[in-house]
Amino acid sequence: MGFLAAQPWTELLSIWAFFALNVLTPGPNVFNTIGIALGSGRGPALAAAAGVAPGVMLWGTAATLGAATLFALWPAAETALTLLGAGLLLLFGSRYIRRALATGPGAVKARAGATPLRAFMATLAVLATNPKALTTWLVILSLFPAAQASTGTLALLVVGMASVGTLMHVGYALLFSTRAAAAVYARAARGVDAAVGLFFMGLGLRLIAGRAGVW
Repeated sequence: MGFLAAQPWTELLSIWAFFALNVLTPGPNVFNTIGIALGSGRGPALAAAAGVAPGVMLWGTAATLGAATLFALWPAAETALTLLGAGLLLLFGSRYIRRALATGPGAVKARAGATPLRAFMATLAVLATNPKALTTWLVILSLFPAAQASTGTLALLVVGMASVGTLMHVGYALLFSTRAAAAVYARAARGVDAAVGLFFMGLGLRLIAGRAGVW
């Protein structure tokens, strides 16, 4: 109970919520899971979702430990990373809003013939080469006080994110293994993009204002 009581739950829950919103707005990894679900069925899609946890944990371990070391050696890096994260949030937000204002939703390409093993490996490959994963972690490190966090807290942060990502991809796998889901997604995607885009832009402006001492 002492370990749990000592955790900065407000910061952890905020990061997990941000990550969930980021997964809700599809990027390469989400499109990978959806495409496998549409073209190859539920089993391979669930295998693709299972690849999310190890991928997120590898990214998270490298990012959090590297950031903690960097901030200890160069304290000014924390401010620089905060401003970089704010800029990335503004960029993310503007992209989602532009996508919402486009004439129509992007098509999801079905991926037929994927086996569970191939689907699992495809997820790991996408996560390893996905620029969105890198930029997402840069934003997270600008939001979370990695320099002041204990090793246990950083581990909890990463495990929580891996759990959130996996559960959401399982949801995509189950939902999009039925063809009717594609039509529902097409109708809802623009509204989701617009709402999350505005949220990300607001969060980016808040980070900048906080560093400037406005908020």
